[in-house]
Amino acid sequence: MAAEIHSRPQSSRPALLSKIEGHQDAVTAALLIPKEDGVITASEDRTIRVWLKRDSGQYWPSIYHTMASPCSAMAYHHDSRRVFVGQDNGAVMEFHVSEDFNKMNFIKTYPAHQNRVSAIIFSLAAEWVISTGHDKCVSWMCTRSGNMLGRHFFTSWASCLQYDFDTQYAFVGDYSGQITLLKLEQNTCSVITTLKGHEGSIACLWWDPIQRLLFSGASDNSIIMWDIGGRKGRTLLLQGHHDRVQALCYLQLTRQLVSCSSDGGIAVWNMDVSREEAPQWLESDSCQKCEQPFFWNIKQMWDTKTLGLRQHHCRKCGQAVCGKCSSKRSSYPVMGFEFQVRVCDSCYDSIKDEDRTSLATFHEGKHNISHMSMDVARGLMVTCGTDRIVKIWDMTPVVGCSLAAGFAPR
Repeated sequence: MAAEIHSRPQSSRPALLSKIEGHQDAVTAALLIPKEDGVITASEDRTIRVWLKRDSGQYWPSIYHTMASPCSAMAYHHDSRRVFVGQDNGAVMEFHVSEDFNKMNFIKTYPAHQNRVSAIIFSLAAEWVISTGHDKCVSWMCTRSGNMLGRHFFTSWASCLQYDFDTQYAFVGDYSGQITLLKLEQNTCSVITTLKGHEGSIACLWWDPIQRLLFSGASDNSIIMWDIGGRKGRTLLLQGHHDRVQALCYLQLTRQLVSCSSDGGIAVWNMDVSREEAPQWLESDSCQKCEQPFFWNIKQMWDTKTLGLRQHHCRKCGQAVCGKCSSKRSSYPVMGFEFQVRVCDSCYDSIKDEDRTSLATFHEGKHNISHMSMDVARGLMVTCGTDRIVKIWDMTPVVGCSLAAGFAPR
């Protein structure tokens, strides 16, 4: 059944429905089972578990499987009941889960990497399992034969992965802060482009194939939206988190972006508004407002007999300015700045009170979040992290989806 979509997000908070505890180490992945009151988890304690909700309202493991190495990544394909688990030793293992979710059978092992697996995607149409790892490569393997089809290497750890199933384009984020767009073929690949904009390692990616938008979150606490379909290179910067952005999910129907950070922050961004692109920072040897020299401008300091000043940048216009000419701070949500940032005095005067109205809501998950996934049809979200806790949230009060009977969370 389709969800009823409201035009504006609600002001309520996410509702914590359940909390699952039992893992002995960090939970690296947690996935909601579609149309079921169940969660699949993978952990550094070397276990993969399937949790089903009992009549008591509590979740108890119906499957408890111990692996040879800590589990670092996971993918689940509900229609075929196939689970792919990446491990710290570089292997990806495939399992088949029974219809009642009480049994899990081993299928095969894929020698995908020489080091920790960081992300996995399964393509049923191509019969590929695609993965990234800390051995600085992305690999794709045939699920029929288990053979390696191709590999592509990067200059740093490949940390996250997204895939367009129609075009066979793969987006790979790495620890250098770069995103590489690859066209995967049966036994080879080609680099289409690279995206550079983050000042820290890429922690998560989300690809929306409908609007052809790519979202990236990084250790610089920021999110960038890349307009891939527009082919104009347009980027939007979103800054509202105070720690590493660990997970993203774009809700295409409501035009909202849900993001989670490692300090437990949960943000819901309204993307159904006209936003401004952040300017490129301009370079200058002197303040572009008062023309006082910066401290490296030896000639002008000598000529004017003045001490050089430190260079700053206005976040709204991008001009290079001194501290005196940028003494004000302001939020500017239309450009993605949800907290106060440095702006020059003239830009501060141009910002109206209504321009400071927030375009996102922020909530506290109250636990470390290293991974998040959503069941959009039911408005459910699951989060997990290094504190060994898995939390299941009802996000419908926040994202503005009220669900039809039969799909409502129980």
